[in-house]
Amino acid sequence: MDDLSLRAATPADLDAVLAFWKVAAEGTSISDDGDGVARLVERDPDALILAEREGALVGTVIAGFDGWRCHLYRLAVHPDQRRRGVGGALLAAAGERFVALGGRRADAMVLDRNTSAHHAWRAAGYEAEPQWSRWVKHLTG
Repeated sequence: MDDLSLRAATPADLDAVLAFWKVAAEGTSISDDGDGVARLVERDPDALILAEREGALVGTVIAGFDGWRCHLYRLAVHPDQRRRGVGGALLAAAGERFVALGGRRADAMVLDRNTSAHHAWRAAGYEAEPQWSRWVKHLTG
């Protein structure tokens, strides 16, 4: 894990992130475009966290905070890097960000059909809330 580095995305990273999501994420969404991601990075420069190995993008997570709740989106790990601690490191960094911002609860958008990701969420301490189709982790107390 020493060769894994985490950092906030910059505007220069946006094209690479969008291309990465086509390979590593479980599909694209309506907000997966340059303008949408640029707005995110402009509004909250620390929200999009990148994981890199040897200069290559291997993982992402969006750790958004609206002043009340913490929200996780786009946890994606390159298929060749899965089960190597990338997802856990990204979720830990997101959790640290949330605690520093005063967040007390985090929820995640996780597709029900993405069962291979459910293990990572459970390992990071998240629990499924089926009535809401989301995964939640209480950060304090």
